[in-house]
Amino acid sequence: MAVYTLALGASAMDLAALGERASARMRKKQQGKGQQLSARSAGGVGTATVVRTSASEEPVSLAEDGAPRKAAGIATSLTVLALLLHVGGVVTRGLSAHRAPWGNMYEFSVTGTSVVVLVYLLVLTRRDVRWLSTFVLAPVLLSLGLAVAVLYTDSAPLVPALQSYWLIIHVSVAFVSSALFVLAFSTTVLQLVQERREAQRAAGSTPGAGRFMEALPTAADLEKLSYRLIAISFPLWAFTLVAGAIWAEVAWGRYWNWDPKEVWTFIIWVVYAAYLHARATGGWNGRRAAYLSMAGFACLMINYGVVNVFFPGNHSYAGIG
Repeated sequence: MAVYTLALGASAMDLAALGERASARMRKKQQGKGQQLSARSAGGVGTATVVRTSASEEPVSLAEDGAPRKAAGIATSLTVLALLLHVGGVVTRGLSAHRAPWGNMYEFSVTGTSVVVLVYLLVLTRRDVRWLSTFVLAPVLLSLGLAVAVLYTDSAPLVPALQSYWLIIHVSVAFVSSALFVLAFSTTVLQLVQERREAQRAAGSTPGAGRFMEALPTAADLEKLSYRLIAISFPLWAFTLVAGAIWAEVAWGRYWNWDPKEVWTFIIWVVYAAYLHARATGGWNGRRAAYLSMAGFACLMINYGVVNVFFPGNHSYAGIG
């Protein structure tokens, strides 16, 4: 957690620097337009008018000027180091328990957050999304703090229902799917903030706080990234649902028991299916699609933090202790 904290600090510094540079380029661009208007007015070409810069005219200010990003490099290096330490903790927990290290809420939280960071780094190998680092590391640190302070459980043997190879198949795929949903949620929140700033700028006003947002892609680009992440994650979640049903038949003799965990897993699938359907066929995009995406993530958090703890059922072993 200490190394993750250092990585978060470096990432925040990089984001702040990007915001400063993006704002400087924007001011320079606006000053240039103002000088052109003044020259035209002085030359009698026409009457000067107020220029309103639309969102589509704004550049994607992700250090396209080629300036070095030392803080971003440090943040990435520290994140890789922290992940190695993190995975080491997961592996030693598994060795201590002589099983897959995700048999309770503490283990699920620690292992799940490591997968979130791993998926982020894998996405980073395909495209430069280092601006997302701050919004990935912050929830990871929060989850780890909660796991250590509240959810910690001593390693112990699994209950009979969990003693199956389906534990590895079912839960590992759920980890990857949930990690992609986390990245999509962070991107969606940034999309909504960016969309609001673009609307303010199109109306002729200057956006207020949050200058670092100038360094991020446009709201449309953020929405596309969120959609792609969910499109990849959704079939993995569908597999998680089906694999869970198969495992339930092996463990309890029925594919579906209307257990709270099963029901909420299905609700998550339905909400994200509605999002993808509306986005692909209903013409929903922008804010409306973002709200559906956030509803799906809210269901995911209820499934993780509420159902596991407060709803008794066949999955009660996933609760605290």
